[in-house]
Amino acid sequence: MPETELPTIHAAVARQALMRPDVTALAFKGTRTSYAELNAAADAAASGLRALGVGPGSLVPVLLSRSPELVVALLAVLKCGAAYSALDHRWPAARTAAVVRALGAPFVITDGRLPGLDTPTRPLPYGDPAEAAEPDRVGAAVPAAVFFTSGTTGTPKGVLSPHRATTRLFAGRTFADFGRGRAMVQAAPVSWDAFHLELWGMLTTGGTAVLADGDYLFPGDLRDLVKSAAVDSLWLTASLFNLFVDEDIDSFAGIRQVMTGGERLSVPHVRAFLARHPHIALVNGYGPVESCVFATTRAVRPTDCELPDGVPVGRPVPGTAVHLLDGDHVLGDGRPGEICVAGEGLALGYLGHPAATAEKFVVVDVDGLPTRLYRTGDLGRRDPDGVLHFLGRADRQVKISGYRVEPAETERAACGVPGVRECAVVPVPGGDGTWEGLALFYRSDAGEPGPEALRRVLADRLPHYLTPASVHHHAEAFPRTANGKLDRAALLNSLDEPSR
Repeated sequence: MPETELPTIHAAVARQALMRPDVTALAFKGTRTSYAELNAAADAAASGLRALGVGPGSLVPVLLSRSPELVVALLAVLKCGAAYSALDHRWPAARTAAVVRALGAPFVITDGRLPGLDTPTRPLPYGDPAEAAEPDRVGAAVPAAVFFTSGTTGTPKGVLSPHRATTRLFAGRTFADFGRGRAMVQAAPVSWDAFHLELWGMLTTGGTAVLADGDYLFPGDLRDLVKSAAVDSLWLTASLFNLFVDEDIDSFAGIRQVMTGGERLSVPHVRAFLARHPHIALVNGYGPVESCVFATTRAVRPTDCELPDGVPVGRPVPGTAVHLLDGDHVLGDGRPGEICVAGEGLALGYLGHPAATAEKFVVVDVDGLPTRLYRTGDLGRRDPDGVLHFLGRADRQVKISGYRVEPAETERAACGVPGVRECAVVPVPGGDGTWEGLALFYRSDAGEPGPEALRRVLADRLPHYLTPASVHHHAEAFPRTANGKLDRAALLNSLDEPSR
């Protein structure tokens, strides 16, 4: 679909409300909200926000628990022509404050007080719905959401994602079955781009978003939602998919389609799932947040489990192109290179970081045409059938439980603790091709702070996925390679040695 035809998120939802006013848009804890009710509430809230000065160009942080009110708030912000940043209530106060400062917002929409925050807080205001912003007052190229990711500089980076990055995914024939009659669980953290898959994938196409009650989804919860809300569609990170397969593989009964990804898939778990549920569509999705949710997908088949590089990540989703580069040179099929993404899914850049934007979002000549690309830092190759295979990373970035993690951010936080002289963070590999967590090694003055004290400090400063699972004090100098570089492999191997 050409860019000019892609709708904004809120216009697509409003269209569903006009076409199917009585269809259930949201299901939550036994209550149902129709499309007409959702759209009317969002119109009223948009009126209240406009009275507070929210309009095109505004960035509005929203910190609400998973609920229909959260969805109303996000739609209301979009109807004002503004963009939202949905904040995770599990973040430490310092992290929330840093994100709010980066947004430069005049207030935070929330239902309680936020300790340590200078920015005023407000409950979601409601006004006259007749004064709400028109759903088509902005185009699909303007920002819709700001996603914050782990950064190598030690501070989170805000990714400015436009409306078209989301709506391109659900336009026409695509990688999964969306639309009326589908019901999908919304359980991903609200600050993730996967939240857009689960929520807007349903609401922009006429399906039902079933909001999970709580921060985590477990197999028993899925069984209940299949029975109570007719859930038939599901997204799970690769690590969570593995847990469901291990703990209760029959909890998938009643599901029509499962989307997974965010990390390399575990072949044994995929093989077990396909053998047990051959009639459930399993989709492997790949993509950085800078290309909102997915850049490529693969309908997984049993033969994929026999491939030397594991389950492929597939072909580009609608409105997206993928190129493999060596520097600025585009490579042909079969040659490994850096995966670079182009198309309507690309973010507009990093909020307040023009240098980082210029480094990662580049213009390269592709088939004689200047093309804007995002350099993912991932390595891949394309086979003769045009299928992309993921080969790993070109840098230190890893995915842990679906979260993008830069070990450098944890290192900078640890080195900022008084007494810490030197530190190194090493990802700990799991047994299924994923990463279990982070291990922190440090040296300090007179042995202080101790490992447990240091971990407590970091837990107060960092979100849980950046907090090291284990902390180890080194009395001696860190091991070095023959060329003098830090030997991270030796540090990792020391975990198997007796504690010092």
